[in-house]
Amino acid sequence: MPREIKSPSVRGVALAALNHWHETDEHAENIIQRLAARHNLAPRDRAFLNALVLGVLRNGSLLDHWIDELRSGKVDEETQMILRLGLCQVLILDVDPHAAVNETVNLTKRARGFVNAILRRADRERDSLLQATKELPLDARYSLPDFLIEKWKSAFGPDNTTNLAAWTNEPAVTFVRTNKLIDGAEEKIAALDGVTAVAGFDGFFQCESVPFEALDAGLCYAQDPSTSLAPRLLAPQPGESVLDACAAPGGKAAILAELMQNNGHLVCADSLEQRLEKMSGNLERLGVTIAEATLIDWKSSPNFDEKFDKILVDVPCSNTGVLRRRVDVRWRLDESVFAEMQALQLRITKNALTALKPGSTLVYSTCSIEREENEDLVKLLVDQSPGLTLEEERRTLPYEDSVDGSYCAKLRLSR
Repeated sequence: MPREIKSPSVRGVALAALNHWHETDEHAENIIQRLAARHNLAPRDRAFLNALVLGVLRNGSLLDHWIDELRSGKVDEETQMILRLGLCQVLILDVDPHAAVNETVNLTKRARGFVNAILRRADRERDSLLQATKELPLDARYSLPDFLIEKWKSAFGPDNTTNLAAWTNEPAVTFVRTNKLIDGAEEKIAALDGVTAVAGFDGFFQCESVPFEALDAGLCYAQDPSTSLAPRLLAPQPGESVLDACAAPGGKAAILAELMQNNGHLVCADSLEQRLEKMSGNLERLGVTIAEATLIDWKSSPNFDEKFDKILVDVPCSNTGVLRRRVDVRWRLDESVFAEMQALQLRITKNALTALKPGSTLVYSTCSIEREENEDLVKLLVDQSPGLTLEEERRTLPYEDSVDGSYCAKLRLSR
């Protein structure tokens, strides 16, 4: 049976969040967290707020298609956003239709009758609207930029593109990595209700619900299994000196410390002080004792006295491998972003490379699935860096691996 949410104010908070997102460049998850805290929402209402906001952003083109199908005449921006919010509840989320319609109409300052009529018609025609969705072009059906759909078709083929687009529109599941720096942590996580070990990714579990107590206790860390590829390819050893060049919020750094058995020197760099503070808190909670946080902007040329045995460079990227988690990214992509990212990634990695000992290894990684940011970037880097050779590449693709998309390359600097 559909569930009814008894806090109509949550819908008002969701509308405020969506309007703020539309007017600024702030990430949706940050807006949600801030407004949930400001209104002191209970966990159940916080979860509903998250579902509403991300549901509208995840399905923006589809919701607008339905509005066009159900209305006649123009709709102002305020009414359009309210209709998106209402249709998301009626046609996508498991919300009681009576509550969804009435409480959404209550948000309307004008055009109440119009909004009411549209939402009630959507409820009556729900089955036919959903059936017709299957025939829509991929960009409308899955609310993705049409240029990105065409790009993926060229790179992965039509069938894989359909699977990839469908993946990006699924709500992200919760994965945790057990913290092996704490004795018995994996056994405790495995014993929790609703957890399932992830095949092929040692120490990772999929969770039916977020294990807040275990996270707070440092027994595990919430992260997608794809994030383990790069640190494990780097394979740092106990006693080595290791640089995580773009470390915040600390998920990969924690894996590095685990592989090093908390023995050695792990420098964790980032360009923003507040991100370093959050990272330091995460690493402290996980029991990492070998990390040193340092503020570095790799877009300039840092002067590092220390040379490192291993370097991980997890660069900023387009995030096309994690669109189901970073839902709002799809609306901020354009065709120029990949070339812009490649130039930035090349500059960052070249600067980090100056801190690598001769004969040692650097792993370059992204959460992108685009050649410009991955294979093509690595070829450019090798061509422009004397003595640097490519040893190995790894990647994950959501439609093949059932985890987020990622890429990493292991490079060695000659002696």
